[in-house]
Amino acid sequence: MDNEETDTSAPLRYAYKPSLMGGMWEFELGPQALVWRAGRRHGRWPYGTIAKIRLSYRPQSIQNHAFRADITNAGGERIALMSTTWQGIAVLAPQNETYRAFLTSLHGHLAQESRARFITGMARPLYVAGMAMLGALALAMAGLLARALMSGVYIGALFLVGFAALFMWQSGTYMRRNRPGEYSPRALPPYLLP
Repeated sequence: MDNEETDTSAPLRYAYKPSLMGGMWEFELGPQALVWRAGRRHGRWPYGTIAKIRLSYRPQSIQNHAFRADITNAGGERIALMSTTWQGIAVLAPQNETYRAFLTSLHGHLAQESRARFITGMARPLYVAGMAMLGALALAMAGLLARALMSGVYIGALFLVGFAALFMWQSGTYMRRNRPGEYSPRALPPYLLP
């Protein structure tokens, strides 16, 4: 057997680059604490001091399939883990497997040693405001479509239908995945993991 297979005490690590010009953010799961370094900031948070984890879906222009975990300690400090990393001027690479493994292991530690809250999606007021805005936009597009059809501008109406379908598909996916809620650390929501 390999030493790697038998050594279960080796800390699990995760790193990503949140911006093109910034440095790497590094995280490590030790036996008793989450150790992290984000630029000049760094810390060691015992698992019992982690107060909240919020998982969300955060697509970006270059990477449409991106996820985020916001971790907050009892003192109100917050750090973020993204499932993607910058690798070049136009390359935002996914780190799906390592992100999923790190989050699953972190939740395993927290399930045993923490009373943290486990939250999904956006804050409820933002979600309600977003849904209201989507509803208003849908009504406006329906009004424009009706006006185009009554005026006989069928090409314009066809364009509106295509645009509305694309917009609703993108926005609907974002809102559906970022629905506010709670989850168990032993059952992470699959729609908020790569």
